[in-house]
Order: sequence, then structure tokens, then C-alpha cells
Amino acid sequence: MNKNTNYEVIEKRANAKKTVLKAVTYTLLAFWGLIVLFPFYWMLLTSLKSYASYNGEHIPQFITLNPTLDNYIKAFSAVPLADYFVNTLIFTLVTTAVMMIVIIPAAFAFARLDFKGKNLLFTLFLALMMIPNELVVITNFTTITNLDLRNTFAGLILPSVMSVFYLYLLKENFSQIPDELYYAAKVDGTRDLKYLFKVVVPMCKPTIVTVIILKVIECWNSYVWPRLITDDPAYYLVSNGIQEIRENGFGRENIPAMMAAVVVISVPLIVLFLIFRNKIMEGVARGGTKG
Repeated sequence: MNKNTNYEVIEKRANAKKTVLKAVTYTLLAFWGLIVLFPFYWMLLTSLKSYASYNGEHIPQFITLNPTLDNYIKAFSAVPLADYFVNTLIFTLVTTAVMMIVIIPAAFAFARLDFKGKNLLFTLFLALMMIPNELVVITNFTTITNLDLRNTFAGLILPSVMSVFYLYLLKENFSQIPDELYYAAKVDGTRDLKYLFKVVVPMCKPTIVTVIILKVIECWNSYVWPRLITDDPAYYLVSNGIQEIRENGFGRENIPAMMAAVVVISVPLIVLFLIFRNKIMEGVARGGTKG
């Protein structure tokens, strides 16, 4: 009885420690979640405040009793924000599609095919990641200007259709597919391209989807390059349009209207993440191929 009693006491203490540890962990996670989400809440809250009420707050108010959608109307009426959305959509879809067409076969070649100088060439690709982005921007700007592609979609898209990091990510994922599958496919007379799209791409779908989502976010948030290569509002993206909204649309003091425009721009990315969150998590967490 004494032994059983001791075991019960030890078990109760262990369970109590686990309960306390779990409570502390969830409390810290909840606190951290509030810190992360607060900027989004403040952005949305500010966008719903009128210009007068916002500027009349000597102490910031964390709720508003008189929400208004006037700021969202101004966001689309002061500047052609809808046109910027269309430009950004074209830029994002075309850039992402062309990049995937380029890097998927390239990653497969580096991962599975044998050709002379493969390791050296891949090392040189990785070395490109060490070059500061500022130098690449300068080189791209000179090249696009010399080709007379400024203020064109081609000038916006071409420098963004290649990513060494995404190429490396896909190459490592492709390399972890068992060699036996490739050799069996070759015995059956399957060509490399057919093997790539019938076997490799379906097996690495989570990683490919993750790369696509990350590239879409990267393109949607692109600012420096579009700002350099375009000075024609007809080719402005939403991120660049915010600057025009600030300078020409509302003035520098109408923060609620600015926040309304930012909310409108952020919504597509949030919806995209919510739709594909499981795929994104699976692609990030996946270290290799099971089986």
C-alpha cells in the first residue's frame, strides 16, 4: 500500500507539473499571438475611424464606436487603385508561372541528371546568393534600360523570373526521392520529362505549392524594383500606388485613408494563406519523402 501510495503521489506531482507547464506555455503563446496580431488589428481599426475622430484622439483609442467605410471609398476614388490591382495581378501571375517553368526542370536536372560540370555550375548558382541585392538591382536596371524595356511589363517581370534560393529548395527536395523510382522508370522507357511531371512533381507537391505561395507574396509586396523601373502610373503596382496615394491622393496627414488602402492590399495575401495554410505548413515541415 505504501508503494502504491508513493506511486500515486509521484504521478499526481508529475501531472501537476505537466499541467502547470502547459498552462504557462499556452499563456506565453497567447501573449505572443496578441503581440503579432496587434499591428493588424490597429491597421484595421484605424481604417474604420473617420479623419476627424482619429486626429481628435489625444490618447489612442483601442475601439471605435462610430466605424465608417468612407476611407475605403477614398482609397479607390483618389487614385486608380483598381488599376494597380490588375497590374499587380498580371505581374504576380506571369512572374510566378515563368519562374516555375524555369526552376522545376533546372532543379530536376541538378538533382537527377548527370552532365559535365554539374557540381561546379550548381556551386556558381549558390555563389550568386552571396551577391548583395543592391548590386543585382543596379545591374538589372542598366540592362533593362539598355534594352529599352522601362515602363513595360517585360521590364518588370524578366529580372524576377529566377530565384537561386527556390531552385536550391526544389533541388534538395527532388534529390530525396528514392533512386529506385528513377531507375525503374528508365527501364520502362519513361523519358525524363514524363518522369518529372508524372512522378517527381506529384511527390513534391507540398514543396512546390510552398514555393509558389512564397513567390506570389514576394511579387505582391515588391516595391524597390517596380519603383525604379517604372515612372508611368499605368504600370504602378499596389505597393507603389500606396506612395502615390500618400503624396497625391490624401495628403500626408490622412492616416485612416492610408490604412484603408493597406488593408485592401493585405486582404488577398491573408486569404491566400488561409486557403493554403495546410499545404504551406506541410511543405515547410517536410524534410524529405516518406516511403
